[in-house]
Amino acid sequence: MSQVHAMPVMLGALAVLAVAYRYYSAFLAAKVAALDDSRVTPAYEFEDGQNFHPTNRWVLFGHHFAAISGAGPLIGPVLAIQFGYLPGLIWLVVGVCLAGAVQDMMILAASVRRGGRSLASLARTEIGPIAGLATTLAILYVIIIALAGLGIVVVKALGGEEVAMKPGTTLTYPASDPIKVPARVGNTTAIYDVPPETTYRYADGPDGEMVFHESFRLAIPAAARPDSAITDKLVLPIGAKRLVPGSSWGAFTIACTIPIALAVGWYMYKVRKGRVVEASILGGIAVVGATVLGGSIPGSSLEPWFSWSRETTTYAIAGYGFVASILPVWLLLCPRDYLSSFLKIGTIALLIIGVIVANPTLEAPMVNHQFANGGGPYFDGPIFPYVFICIMCGAVSGFHALVSSGTTPKMIGREGDIRMIGYGAMLMEGLVAIVALIAAAALPNSMYYNINIDLARRPQFQQSLKALDVDHDSHGHGHAGGATELVQMEKDVQESLHGRTGGAVTLAVGMARIFSRAIPGLEHLVKYWYHFAIMFEALFILTTIDTGTRIGRFLVQEVLGKLWKPLGDLDRPFSAILATTLVVFGWGYFILTGSVETIWPMFGVANQLLAVVALAVATTITINAGRAKYAWATLLPMLFVATTTTTAGILEITGKFTKMTQVPATAIKGYLNIGLTATLLTLVAIILASSVARWLKAIRGA
Repeated sequence: MSQVHAMPVMLGALAVLAVAYRYYSAFLAAKVAALDDSRVTPAYEFEDGQNFHPTNRWVLFGHHFAAISGAGPLIGPVLAIQFGYLPGLIWLVVGVCLAGAVQDMMILAASVRRGGRSLASLARTEIGPIAGLATTLAILYVIIIALAGLGIVVVKALGGEEVAMKPGTTLTYPASDPIKVPARVGNTTAIYDVPPETTYRYADGPDGEMVFHESFRLAIPAAARPDSAITDKLVLPIGAKRLVPGSSWGAFTIACTIPIALAVGWYMYKVRKGRVVEASILGGIAVVGATVLGGSIPGSSLEPWFSWSRETTTYAIAGYGFVASILPVWLLLCPRDYLSSFLKIGTIALLIIGVIVANPTLEAPMVNHQFANGGGPYFDGPIFPYVFICIMCGAVSGFHALVSSGTTPKMIGREGDIRMIGYGAMLMEGLVAIVALIAAAALPNSMYYNINIDLARRPQFQQSLKALDVDHDSHGHGHAGGATELVQMEKDVQESLHGRTGGAVTLAVGMARIFSRAIPGLEHLVKYWYHFAIMFEALFILTTIDTGTRIGRFLVQEVLGKLWKPLGDLDRPFSAILATTLVVFGWGYFILTGSVETIWPMFGVANQLLAVVALAVATTITINAGRAKYAWATLLPMLFVATTTTTAGILEITGKFTKMTQVPATAIKGYLNIGLTATLLTLVAIILASSVARWLKAIRGA
């Protein structure tokens, strides 16, 4: 089969997105949503300077784009490469134009017309009280699991880990580089530096070993360490762990963006009010400066302060989400989102140019037949329906409906801006997802799987990778070129890259390779390209976490306000703190106790089921408004997403979750996952049934 290059794929996708915005969004604005600039928007009607605040359309575009563009458009396409690049590419291009952007625009228009109401409130008034209650419960679950899915990606990219090694397996060192003594011995642990090209034997037989091309550190309980010096072989005792260090460079850069955003917000709204471009330029320079300065952190006295563990990274993200949800939107949320979104747009523009100039070969297969029916590192299921829950944001995402009925409608200045902000921002996100897919597909296959297979699970994938002619081990029949390139890149970027699952590191490596190849003579800057990419991704994710937490706070206060009215007051500090604490505790718990392999599929099912709810609400609003002949615009994507996601939910319950219940250590989590997924499927069924009844009533009444 002839090789496919990235440039024609990129140009074709850009052409389709441009046509969709020019014609289809204009049709939606004029006929389906019937936008009218003469109407007074909630931002002016309820202006309070806290939550309702008329905002410049470009600033609001930046906020909205940043809020919806979390981990989904960056991570989902990267993970979906296990199926090959073609299924994900088709779903992204078609889905974003006909489903995702339609949902975002229609829900935003509906919320603006109804005082900035939430999705749950829209369901209650347009469909009925039962549907409203079901939507509220569904949204609460989706927010928690969605923010956990987004947050764990940052944790995997920045936080350190300890990977358990199977007791009784052996490490055989190369003759040229044996280990003689531990690098460090503590009261409880001995630390060994394992040299590159060490052979790891994990089972009997010729297929029971692999070679670690990279060096790493190994921790062994001090009581179990060998009495004599190690010359060529080490049998791993119980408690042996591979140590994966945290990214101090990345953590420092991300931490710096918070005070930078606060300074930009103060400058934009208090010092030089209205000087948006001026503030953005200063903020952009500061962020790039922080990225470069971060290079001095590894090896310095500040490294221990920013080399965080998984738990510390989780607590840091939770603390940020808590504070960002309570502060006034103009102080941190809007300027950070605006600043980060235009950095994102600028970076994506550079990456598009880089793809066109470098024109890399798409190394991934069009369709990966090895994992097409399941067995992949992230999704143990077939292409249909799993590619549709793996890739959410970028094609269609229910989480976006929360933003479109949360913070954004409270800041819209005129209805005419809804088309650009609702449909346009979603197309931009789709473009981000397409670029992410191309960057991942351009990686050598061995490099892709070396990053995306968890270190503890590498042995179980050896045979599948040999069948793909992608082998970690140069002693096998596969190619080790990508594996050795990854070892060199670890040295260049000063980070541990092997087994960094979650997709963020994969994308950063892909972006760094494209940038370094697109600009001749600047290959030595690959470490800066890599860390800029990590900062770029984390900004995407954290801006969704702060907005998502605020939306969750609004919803929790809406529910608590029915129990005691003061708890529903958005301006009451105690009520805001209580609601925010509940939301942050929920998603923080899932991050601490879960993994990408468990959280992302749950996130996918929940998120897409929420999209079904949002499209059902949009269809109901269109029919109630007397425009039933245009209801197909939201009804058809609703039916498709409902079919794919319900199928995936049932497969998860009968497959992965049921298997979890059969293992004592994971039985409780398995039953919990079954209960949550089944409950969500039931809630969506109730909402759909109520919607159909409302449609029939409205049509008969007309």
